[in-house]
Amino acid sequence: MTKITIKETQNPTILKFEFEDFITQNQNFEFKNIDEAQASPLAQQLFYLPFVKTVYISGNFIAIERYSIVDWNDVKEDVADQIAAFVDKGGVIVKADENQAKKQPITVYGETTPNPAALKFVVSRMLTRNAVEYKNIDQTASSPLAQELFKFPYVKEVFIDENYISVTKYEINDWQEITLELRTFIKQFIENGGTVLDESLIEVTTKNDITKDEAFDKLDVTSQQIINILEEYVKPAVAADGGNIAFDSYNEDDKTVKVILQGACSGCPSSTFTLKSGIENMLKSMLNDEAIKVEALNA
Repeated sequence: MTKITIKETQNPTILKFEFEDFITQNQNFEFKNIDEAQASPLAQQLFYLPFVKTVYISGNFIAIERYSIVDWNDVKEDVADQIAAFVDKGGVIVKADENQAKKQPITVYGETTPNPAALKFVVSRMLTRNAVEYKNIDQTASSPLAQELFKFPYVKEVFIDENYISVTKYEINDWQEITLELRTFIKQFIENGGTVLDESLIEVTTKNDITKDEAFDKLDVTSQQIINILEEYVKPAVAADGGNIAFDSYNEDDKTVKVILQGACSGCPSSTFTLKSGIENMLKSMLNDEAIKVEALNA
């Protein structure tokens, strides 16, 4: 029987329904209505649900955007059951000949971030289920898009998560000189079927949920509380700014929390202020411990 795992996203109207195995071969599909979904019998079936607004299919998941007429808590289990039942009865998720997908227009727009050296390029479709950071072209085996971006002489770092790409530049160019070029390149690369991320090549670094759960269970209670606070309250905020924050360690002796900043947060002039005035104060309050200190390993 097909197992479906329900995962929340940064957008409260969108839920991911994850499979244990990949369901597309390095292709991303986005369907806005039943007529557009001819390549996917499963997506067509989902559009019979009156609250389904958009269906995304990529990697090992189906993401569904809902209309506001329902709350996900009321229907998500039924949707997961319907997806599993459809597949178990031999239903086709994506037609084989559609893996050579025809060009589908997308929109890409740039958003400023608190880091003046980083710009967030938001794409109108889901790109990945994993946050991945690339510091140089040698690290880009899992991302043909990042590899191509590093060929621009002003690109210093690339960070990819959910539906956006954060690009950090060198000082040799101003954003007004290069934003249009980058935005156009990203748009054309994705529209022409280029692979943003090969999820199978980053499994080594991301591992699976079981491994993460085992590592979490071995931590002390305070570390577990810190991770939960970062996941629930901090990550959505920094993601909105094109970045990410990852827990590294907690020292019970000196009450120091060490984190890793990624994407637009890495090297941001305001990151120290954010750590001290924002995250540190939040942890002090929520853990009821004024001795807590937060340090970034790469600030």
